[in-house]
Amino acid sequence: MSPVLAGVLQLLALMAALALAHVPLGTYLARVYSSPKHLRIEKWIYQGIGADPDTEMRWPAYLRGVLAFSVAGVLFLYLLQRLQGVLPGSLGFASIDPDQAFNTAASFVANTNWQSYYGEQAMGHVVQTAGLAVQNFVSAAVGIAVAVALVRGFARSRTGELGNFWADLVRGVVRVLVPVAVVGAVILVACGVIQNFSGIHEVGQFPGGSQQWNGGAVASQEVIKELGTNGGGYFNANSAHPFENPTPFTNLFEIFLILLIPVALTRTFGVMTGSVRQGYAILATMATIWLSFVALMMWTEFAHHGPALQAAGGAMEGKEVRFGIGGSSIFAVSTTLTSTGAVDSFHSSYTGLGGGITMLGMMLGEIAPGGVGSGLYGMLVMAVIAVFIAGLMVGRTPEYLGKKIGTREIKFAACYILITPALVLVFAAAAMALPTPGDSMTNSGAHGFSEILYAYTSAANNNGSAFAGLNADTQWFNTTLGLAMLLGRFLPMVFVLALAGSLARQQPVPTTRGTLRTEKPLFSGLLVGAVLIITGLTYFPALALGPLAEGLA
Repeated sequence: MSPVLAGVLQLLALMAALALAHVPLGTYLARVYSSPKHLRIEKWIYQGIGADPDTEMRWPAYLRGVLAFSVAGVLFLYLLQRLQGVLPGSLGFASIDPDQAFNTAASFVANTNWQSYYGEQAMGHVVQTAGLAVQNFVSAAVGIAVAVALVRGFARSRTGELGNFWADLVRGVVRVLVPVAVVGAVILVACGVIQNFSGIHEVGQFPGGSQQWNGGAVASQEVIKELGTNGGGYFNANSAHPFENPTPFTNLFEIFLILLIPVALTRTFGVMTGSVRQGYAILATMATIWLSFVALMMWTEFAHHGPALQAAGGAMEGKEVRFGIGGSSIFAVSTTLTSTGAVDSFHSSYTGLGGGITMLGMMLGEIAPGGVGSGLYGMLVMAVIAVFIAGLMVGRTPEYLGKKIGTREIKFAACYILITPALVLVFAAAAMALPTPGDSMTNSGAHGFSEILYAYTSAANNNGSAFAGLNADTQWFNTTLGLAMLLGRFLPMVFVLALAGSLARQQPVPTTRGTLRTEKPLFSGLLVGAVLIITGLTYFPALALGPLAEGLA
């Protein structure tokens, strides 16, 4: 079987699996977040944290819940790392330095999971399981909760209430993430992913030293890092490591986990708003962008230029032989078009244009299908922008799902789409202008600039993948990337929840012959164009200095 055919078959199998899971999981999620009943274990949790799950919240109260919970998570994870040296199960590792502890705490709470350390050489079992793995669950649940709050804003009328954050958070963990993660972890263990709490083992000797590996609860963390679009792994090689991702099947299964909930949430959106076709329109938009990126990535990496690439069947540098170009390309596109950041190959080793595709996927805002929760609310904000543009073209007040998009709503949407590019470009410009940060670049020229640009793009968009080659374990990068992750995660949430509150207070307007049909293919095409044009105008100069210059050289 040719490598190209193998890649296409993997793509078709993945699409079939997602199509089968989309409706039942999406409908189940809608029931989870609409049910008035609480499970017994949920009631115990509410009592423990002192929350009343039946109290409805307006958007400022909902936001305060998000921020308070996240601040507590940052502080707890920071202290856990600083105390690692005196904790049991530390495997003899020392406590984490302050700047790296801040960076890691911000990273995992912000659902970014950027790692400026070697996981197998820095974090013991307690920090990995009680700290990082826990944040993999709850940070994903926070993203889903904010997305559901925005969906309620579209679905409700004449009220500013968006639900209860604590109830949404707990339900996301208890009813969604934990059950699916348990099943997924069993599958991964059955396929060869390790799951233990063993110490450090010497697995080989060579002149001048030896090779050592430590075990860990890898399968249980691997499944939630993909399912929750987190990305941080036990090992520095991440999902390229055979302990995390041993076979082509586990590779495809992990891609399935990455896309599962973001795809299903489009169905949830349609069910909760009473228009399933609106959910399919959003899904069609996401699928169009994702498929286009996968096809383009495969084309760039399979192109046979030069005898070395012809002998290898494509650009195999930086890719695992057991996955090949097809599996690696699908993984790379999926992890950067979502907020996952896990890698089964190293993006710095891709062709110039291939590396640019991974970067552009993050620059789009990771909305195709995007992160768990963040992909849906990001795409809905872009839908508001697209409706506004359409209204300007026809001279009619824009409407979306029966809600008028006025001055207030478009200001919230505009602020949302401007925050992340501002963080990326300002921080990247500062790093290139100052003398010290440039010393961390392994490469010079366009590729070196791409390392810096990719790092801040990954951080501000809460992706967490790295271009490799950049030494990010410095005070400058640990601090500025940590700030970019926190600001890139929580500032957009402010405007998402403010938009949700504004929409929920409106009275629905009746549909007329002049109303734009947002469930039609025409609107999906308009939405794709709006996403690409807005992103292209924002990032094109930076891309021209980095991956485009390298790819065209």
